[in-house]
Amino acid sequence: MVTQTTSEHRSLTFLQVAIALQTLAIFFQAITAGLLLSSPHGEILHSAGARVMYGASMLYVLAAILAWRPGGGPPRPILYASGFLVLASVQVVLGIAHMPSLHVPLGILMFGLSVLALGRVLSARLPAADAAR
Repeated sequence: MVTQTTSEHRSLTFLQVAIALQTLAIFFQAITAGLLLSSPHGEILHSAGARVMYGASMLYVLAAILAWRPGGGPPRPILYASGFLVLASVQVVLGIAHMPSLHVPLGILMFGLSVLALGRVLSARLPAADAAR
């Protein structure tokens, strides 16, 4: 009788890394938004963070497409990532227009959605790992 053993190798996927980067970038934006109120350097950091956050949102779309096409994954993450890129675009426009009454709540919503997406992709592999034990 031959038994096959597999070592548990849990590496992060490109999609997981992209969502984590996006979540961290949005969290950085929240921090620098607070600095806008108390420091003259806050605007520079918030502006630079906005570019990083937008780039991370585009990276999330790319990662979702790459996870779907060659890996045969579900196409739903592409919809989530594209929707998030739309929200990021609206967020940038609202920030440039200096509309904090809409910009701040949208930022909070985006952070919450990003944390949910990160939790979803990180926990998606847990049942398979538990079943192998």
